Amino acid sequence: MWTSGRMSNAKNLFGLGISLYFWGLMDLTTTVLSGSARPLTEGREDNVSDKLHQRMKRSWVWNQFFVLEEYTGTDPLYVGKLHSDMDRGDGSIKYILSGEGAGIVFTIDDTTGDIHAIQRLDREERSQYTLRAQALDRRTGRPMEPESEFIIKIQDINDNEPKFLDGPYVASVPEMSPVGTSVIQVTATDADDPTYGNSARVVYSILQGQPYFSVDSRTGLIRTALMNMDREAKEYYEVIIQAKDMGGQLGGLAGTTTVNITLSDVNDNPPRFPQKHYQMSVLESAPVSSTVGRVVAKDLDEGINAEMKYSLVDGDGLDVFDINTDPNYQVGIITVRKPLSFESKKSYTLKVEGANPHLEMRFLNLGPFRDTTTVHISVEDVDEPPVFEPSMYFVEVPEDVDIGTTIQMISAKDPDVTNNSIRYSIDRSSDPGRFFYVDITSGALMTARPLDREDISWHNITVLAMELNNPSQVGSVSVTVKVLDVNDNAPEFARFYEAFVCENAKAGQLIQTVSAIDRDDPQEGQHFYYSLAPEAANNPNFTLRDNQDNTAWILTRRSGFRQHEQNTFYLPILISDNGRPVLSSTCTLTVHVCSCDDEGMVMSCNAEAYVLPVSLSRGALIAILACIFVLLVLVLLILSMRRQRKQPYIIDEEENIHENIVRYDDEGGGEEDTEAFDIAAMWNPREAQLVVKNRQDMLPEIESLSRYVPQACVMDNNVHNYVLAKLYEADMDLWAPPFDSLQTYMFEGSGSVAESLSSLQSVTTDSDQSYDYLTDWGPRFKKLAEMYGATDSSGALW
Repeated sequence: MWTSGRMSNAKNLFGLGISLYFWGLMDLTTTVLSGSARPLTEGREDNVSDKLHQRMKRSWVWNQFFVLEEYTGTDPLYVGKLHSDMDRGDGSIKYILSGEGAGIVFTIDDTTGDIHAIQRLDREERSQYTLRAQALDRRTGRPMEPESEFIIKIQDINDNEPKFLDGPYVASVPEMSPVGTSVIQVTATDADDPTYGNSARVVYSILQGQPYFSVDSRTGLIRTALMNMDREAKEYYEVIIQAKDMGGQLGGLAGTTTVNITLSDVNDNPPRFPQKHYQMSVLESAPVSSTVGRVVAKDLDEGINAEMKYSLVDGDGLDVFDINTDPNYQVGIITVRKPLSFESKKSYTLKVEGANPHLEMRFLNLGPFRDTTTVHISVEDVDEPPVFEPSMYFVEVPEDVDIGTTIQMISAKDPDVTNNSIRYSIDRSSDPGRFFYVDITSGALMTARPLDREDISWHNITVLAMELNNPSQVGSVSVTVKVLDVNDNAPEFARFYEAFVCENAKAGQLIQTVSAIDRDDPQEGQHFYYSLAPEAANNPNFTLRDNQDNTAWILTRRSGFRQHEQNTFYLPILISDNGRPVLSSTCTLTVHVCSCDDEGMVMSCNAEAYVLPVSLSRGALIAILACIFVLLVLVLLILSMRRQRKQPYIIDEEENIHENIVRYDDEGGGEEDTEAFDIAAMWNPREAQLVVKNRQDMLPEIESLSRYVPQACVMDNNVHNYVLAKLYEADMDLWAPPFDSLQTYMFEGSGSVAESLSSLQSVTTDSDQSYDYLTDWGPRFKKLAEMYGATDSSGALW
């Protein structure tokens, strides 16, 4: 049978020698042994469960071995001894060890059965090993005992200090918290065996952080220990907690951790303005919503507890200014609510309040949580542009209004105290067609060109007002002009009409339906009246029927049309509208006579078959016309080439180059020329038609434009009307010079010191002209002397 023993070890935890021998028990009832290995009995049958109450023979019972961890000796650590009752001590039995750590951690003497640990053991790494033992016949190798399992348990010593696995810790607690408020719980872990001694019994204590905090020695819960801790005084605390094993006794191992505690903010500080009076200024031209200035109330709290709400609670500018809260910086921004005017009011006073919107009831006794300050705002004067009254204009004008008619008076004024004079003009980008003109001083808006509703029915122009003393200050106003319709367009065919009538058409047959259009737009709607023109009222071929729905039918009056007699008819039709005055136009309908089949389908409308000779085909006629055209082109080409031939440059005595000069129009005249211009005509157009002073020496080259001015404009004494009408006439005349006023000087006058510079009328014949003096002017005029000098009979130049 097996026996096992464990000898004493000098390194035992208790320093005691223990010898344990477990002898096999024979003829005992088989039972389950807790904490020990189960024996393997020879001859054990599989149906053990059916024989639980049957007595069996068993040769041994195992127990477990114990060995201390962290052995530091030089010799192998003796664990225990295995012995079989078959071992007579003669070395015939061989002991074999297998299982966890066999041969690596544990070895066995195969002769004596002694078990030793050859490596350092650590219970925290592995607390027990399960091995198997077997006794063999050394000579035959036959098992002498059944293989059995046993356990070697590692016995703990205090070799591990407590550790805070989650440290360092970060926690927060509201400021002003009462004493005993829980902050955080820390936990230390000891790797030693908690079931063996006090090695794993941990006790907590505080090394740093008193008197502000305390820690529960058993649970590690940290609490506040001082009342009224103020975040604004001290916000961060570093607390050091110690955990010591062995119940905190002397010789125990200890570990520490750091707990960083932050006092979180509560709303325990009311806001306060650092100054009770603010002075600000703003330009009167500041636009609405522009910033005037900022005020700020200081609050020692932070976050939501420092949020501010600013408002205007009193003052004479509550309707002129507004205040908003900047959520990022918690400042009050004062802005302009309505337009300012230095001339109306020069200063304002506001009372601003700043308050905390989030309050805590337990701190209301520290309040009030609001504060006020006074803000004085001065309005500064600026040079403002002119202001129009009203801010926009709407004008309706008929399209037949005369040029120069005043359609609206535009008014603007300088809002400044200086009240500078205003000059008006039109932004030409808004009136590219230059249909309107505004008087520079009075602001009278007038027409400068005829208006046509059918061309442009709406005009959106911008009138500018500029200060006379400061041209940089310019105001503007929008003027909308609606052109009203007048009946100035006669109706006409909606399109080009071309009708066809068959030769076999009967009398009263419909050949065409016509309609008309009118560019006018009367309020009562369009209605047209159709009839044959007076010259065709008794037309024997066709007649017209007005359908009273703005259409008319063209009917045949007879039958028997023939292409060879007349293949085309022109029917004049008179179309009238319902406007005031009534306008009408005559449109011509072209009617072709065609040959048709029995069903009335047009077959041919060409009458050439009746007029062409039988012997001459159409192709031959085209060829003849082509030949004639080619010959004509050749003749024209030959004539053109002859005219372009170069002729030799030969000066003929009978031909004088200076005869090509007619007159000079760009020299100024003497005092006599003042008779050609009468300034009175500019001031009184009516007298300009009655009294006209003309030059006595020659007729004017360009007649005065005043006679083209319409009578309605001439009757108006306003000089602007006359100038506008005259300008329009000049713009419409494509052949007139590009000048608003033109004077032609064709006579220098005898009173001029320079006398006449023109060669006109200087001599009567070419023979009286002498250029002999050119030879005395030097080499620079040699060429002129050769061209215009005297010649001898042989043609040589002198």
